Amino acid sequence: MSIRNQRSEGVEQRGDDVAKAAQPRGRGRPKLMSDAEQASSIARRARDLFLEKGYARTTMEDVVARCRISKSTLYRLFPNKTELFGAVIDDHRQEMLALAGNYDDLPVDEALARIFRIEIDDEANHERMALIRFVVVEAREFPELRDLLHERGADRSRQELAGWLEAEKAKGRIAIPDSDHAAKALMDLMFGALVMKPPGNPEWPDRQQRIRYLRNCIDMFTQGILPRRSA
Repeated sequence: MSIRNQRSEGVEQRGDDVAKAAQPRGRGRPKLMSDAEQASSIARRARDLFLEKGYARTTMEDVVARCRISKSTLYRLFPNKTELFGAVIDDHRQEMLALAGNYDDLPVDEALARIFRIEIDDEANHERMALIRFVVVEAREFPELRDLLHERGADRSRQELAGWLEAEKAKGRIAIPDSDHAAKALMDLMFGALVMKPPGNPEWPDRQQRIRYLRNCIDMFTQGILPRRSA
């Protein structure tokens, strides 16, 4: 290669380097999660803190330390502790009712068993009930927690379940007069006795008895309790 060509290539290379250097650089590290994903991750860790320390003793600084995030990130996503606890309940709602799936290929009773997640192990069942019991206790001092649990937990879950029941009714798979009333009755049947058990008492002698009880609840709901008359 001639000296002239070498010089020409050198000039072009330097020009490219200058152009690259002139391009604006992004600030900070690349964003790995969306705001929604990060908020959900923070809510899961905050839930553990609330259960460990109690609502009053858990601070936003504790959440920053546990999640290893900046204060500005936390307050951008959650302006205050009440909103953070609301997000904890939003995340918890899917642990109570799995209503994001498609159950069209299942019989109604099995679909309900999947929705209420009755086959989960004892540890997972204990964890999902722990937050509800936590709110029942903490609400004596902080009544707003009970309101949050109803509004963003029970009420929204009932609305989602009523929507699913109404869709099943439209398909002719079930016959119910009022989807909202049916959803409330079913949730009371499935969760009522579980929530009211005294703290420290074992929920069930074993997992199979819990599953059998919940399946019996579903059978009573789907089939009724009156004997069927023969034609």
